[in-house]
Amino acid sequence: MSINELNDEQVRSALALLPSWVGSAGRLERTVLAAPPQTELLRAQVAQAAEEADHHPVVEDVDGGTHFALWTHSAGGVTAKDTALAARIDAIATSLGL
Repeated sequence: MSINELNDEQVRSALALLPSWVGSAGRLERTVLAAPPQTELLRAQVAQAAEEADHHPVVEDVDGGTHFALWTHSAGGVTAKDTALAARIDAIATSLGL
């Protein structure tokens, strides 16, 4: 099954529904600020969601939180899998009060 890369207009439409995210057709990015105990819980829950979706973000520690970057390597850019995982990361962050 082929996964199609979203074009710039489709990514802009998706970002309108994902206000915590920035990006382009190349990748989506978000930083979630949190104290260390919440950061560990956030990362664990995102890792579980990513495993369930069989899609894995780039996750990096940043000062005061965690940075997420999403794109589908095999498609060469952002796909619906990325926007779905971004929405799931938002839901997890919201459930943790972040």
